[in-house]
Amino acid sequence: MKVLQICSKPPRPSVDGGCKASNNITEGLLNNNIEVKILTLSTHKHPFQKQKLSEKYIQSTQIQHVFIDTRVKLLPALVHFFSSKSYNLSRFFCKKFEGLIVNTLKKEKYHIVLLEGLFVTGYLQAIRKCTDAKVILRSHNVEFEIWERSAESEKNPIKKFYLNHLAKQLKKDEVAVLNELDAIASITYKDKKKFIELGCKKPINVIPFGINLNDYQVNKNNNQFDFFHIGSMDWVPNQQAIKWFLDKVWSQVEKKHPEALINIAGKKMPDWLTHWKQHNVKIIGEVPSAVDFINENKIMIAPLFSGSGMRVKIIEAMALGKVVIATDIALEGIDAEHKKNVLIADTADDFVQSINWCMENLSELEVIGNNARKLIEEKYDNAVIIKKLIDLF
Repeated sequence: MKVLQICSKPPRPSVDGGCKASNNITEGLLNNNIEVKILTLSTHKHPFQKQKLSEKYIQSTQIQHVFIDTRVKLLPALVHFFSSKSYNLSRFFCKKFEGLIVNTLKKEKYHIVLLEGLFVTGYLQAIRKCTDAKVILRSHNVEFEIWERSAESEKNPIKKFYLNHLAKQLKKDEVAVLNELDAIASITYKDKKKFIELGCKKPINVIPFGINLNDYQVNKNNNQFDFFHIGSMDWVPNQQAIKWFLDKVWSQVEKKHPEALINIAGKKMPDWLTHWKQHNVKIIGEVPSAVDFINENKIMIAPLFSGSGMRVKIIEAMALGKVVIATDIALEGIDAEHKKNVLIADTADDFVQSINWCMENLSELEVIGNNARKLIEEKYDNAVIIKKLIDLF
């Protein structure tokens, strides 16, 4: 079997959850003796960095890239405001990349074209013209839901209006492409249900995000008791989540537990957070190793109220035996149970109570952390998950 994997950003280096999701698919397919060729866009936010790729990886994936400027520009944004087409999707379309896809498909026969996310579906028409390969969308999220939820939590009325407008445009284009595909590999059952509600008649298999468990060794010797959050801080839902948490929750926690500390890590910290002044809040910024950072801390805080799909960092923290306090939205796609392998909190009071419970029930934390690791071993091991994708192929 030969697979052409088309990505909106390079799978490696895996600097965020989307990169890791794509990369784990690549590795899983290669480990099952399936030929994979990668074509990827390169952007200012996610540049192609050949110097960080091994020769083995380059040879095994035959990876090629095209740079495209996806940065938001005022004039195109204004033009698209009065258009029925999504500005978010249009920013990822490039004639040069389309040409690379067409030439690749004309040179060699592929059985599967795997589109990594909605933002490369703009090339579907060109793909159909030059191959009879089955085209499968690996859906990382229901994309328009991210913008809808961001709009819901936005207080500024002008921003709220614009975010709602972007969500409506994106929804129209996302719905339109569903039945143009041969199948969808959705990342959660909730996403599958949503696609069906939107009128999708094509096969949809739920294939969650998986990790290579050998890369996540639990540090049993760490006695440090710190709360933490880690995530890409140029993603609006993460910014909204942390600001809400520091304003509404942490100020209450530190009154009862002045010794409590939260470490906040992530790339591209906004200025308002970098200069945040609050007792026992440490803004760390980007860390060399997310695994090392998670292992050095005790309890993950994930207060997301917008977004879609699965949160990779939560899967990683659970794999490392950490207790995670998270909203229902943050835990979407993860088959977790309250006080068994996670703590679920959806309000400020819920978070305060969960944090207080953790600090007063230290003996229970190891049990929940161990159960979290077991859940990941049983249901989110990439070696198991990749078999489901091959079955779909």
